Amino acid sequence: MEGFIGACFNVAWALWVYLVVMIFLIATLMGLTLFGLVVTSQGGGVEVPGRVYKEYRLGDYHPWLRERVRDPEYWNSIRSCILSSKTCDKIKSWTTLDYFQRDMTSVESGCCKPPTACTYEGGVIEGGGDCYRWSNGEETLCYECDACKAGVLEEIRLDWRKLSVVNILVLVLLIAVYAAGCCAFHNTRHAAHPYHASDDNRMTKVRPRWDYYWWRWWHEKKEQLY
Repeated sequence: MEGFIGACFNVAWALWVYLVVMIFLIATLMGLTLFGLVVTSQGGGVEVPGRVYKEYRLGDYHPWLRERVRDPEYWNSIRSCILSSKTCDKIKSWTTLDYFQRDMTSVESGCCKPPTACTYEGGVIEGGGDCYRWSNGEETLCYECDACKAGVLEEIRLDWRKLSVVNILVLVLLIAVYAAGCCAFHNTRHAAHPYHASDDNRMTKVRPRWDYYWWRWWHEKKEQLY
């Protein structure tokens, strides 16, 4: 609004306020975008031999993201969302063959099944920490597994990357608008103060030499005599 008023009515102070707000918005958005790109630069799934889906490791993600999902209060909120969305209901009826032929989302891969590396021998599960956290109970499954937290982070990472692309496009637009505002501010100041110190450097009107008028007078007199 300030920019519109300043540009239309040549109000320099309104344009100045507009430019200050714009530069603050650009700097803030640029900082958030860079932070998002750095935080989401790590991660991604690991191929599972003989399977279509991927599995995810918590240690592959940025430390800042890992700290978020390791916070019990934060993770309990996420777990409640997963339970209420009934994400794992989709694969309840899968057969053994389905696990070899069908794909999963990162959350399904990490939260709805035990890791592929887990093995059962004599009724005892082996294969790592997540294997011991797994349970057949619908309220438990692998919701406390590191693989589940990694699966959630993968979803966040992909969404955040898309948001960063949008932020970059918005940044380009804001910078273009800011540049137009700078031009309008310059024109407004010039309209309010036509003379500027830099105007001294411009070409001035060429004046005749000191003897021009004397020579002209003499030439006219000479023509009158002859």
